[in-house]
Amino acid sequence: MRHTLPIAPQFYVTAPQPCPYLEGRMERKLFTALQGDNAEQLNNSLSQQGFRRSQNVLYRPSCAECSACLSARINVAQFKITRSQKRTMKRNAHLNRRATSPWATEDQFALFRRYLDTRHADGGMADMDVFEFAAMIEETPIRSRVVEYVDRDTGGLTAASLTDVLDDGLSMVYSFYAPDLPQQSLGTHMILDHIDIAREAGLPYVYLGYWVPGSSKMGYKAGFSGLEIYHGRKWQPMTDPAAFASAAKTLTADPIAEQVANIQLPDRRITKS
Repeated sequence: MRHTLPIAPQFYVTAPQPCPYLEGRMERKLFTALQGDNAEQLNNSLSQQGFRRSQNVLYRPSCAECSACLSARINVAQFKITRSQKRTMKRNAHLNRRATSPWATEDQFALFRRYLDTRHADGGMADMDVFEFAAMIEETPIRSRVVEYVDRDTGGLTAASLTDVLDDGLSMVYSFYAPDLPQQSLGTHMILDHIDIAREAGLPYVYLGYWVPGSSKMGYKAGFSGLEIYHGRKWQPMTDPAAFASAAKTLTADPIAEQVANIQLPDRRITKS
């Protein structure tokens, strides 16, 4: 006799802690483990519902009195490059793209440390050592790549992005770059190049993580045309960033049980004899 058994992921909530984006707010996350034979299917499904991957965990903000963190992605077909962005691409024409399997290197860690020490010295990753960095890069049950940007003249690693390949796009899980080259706008360059990669691969979206109205750290994402925001349980075009500013105001969030109940899970079934 054969039986088909549903396998549903279990969801948990983190304890509240200070928000890294908005002063005076408390952060809380809803998360589930990413493991097993159906990990890639789950990652695809939940990414389309505003979740993000961190190693073997999928998470989404679930703050009790705030919904300012809005998942953002670029609709590649709707994207139109600006003059400023064209200048950024031209300034970085000396960088060669090199996509590799998710394997951590000494050059990556050295660049990562320089980036953290300069840009995020008080952030949650500030104390990350080489072993934790290797785990961040290598511990993935899904299809991932490290996209490196190497100076054609010196051979030096200038920027890198840990990128997941989803069914419907590329997800930039974590990016870092040389902090002493602000004039090159390396973060913007990597996003523009990922739009090119997605277009060449026939993938419709580039997932950028969270856009937070009122946060200077996340404001740059609103500068890309074709941006879509996951809000009200659906993706919406961001035609005017100010229209979403109200999402950063204090409000009462749905109960956790209701949030979990509204998550659309993929058809995750196994057959046993």
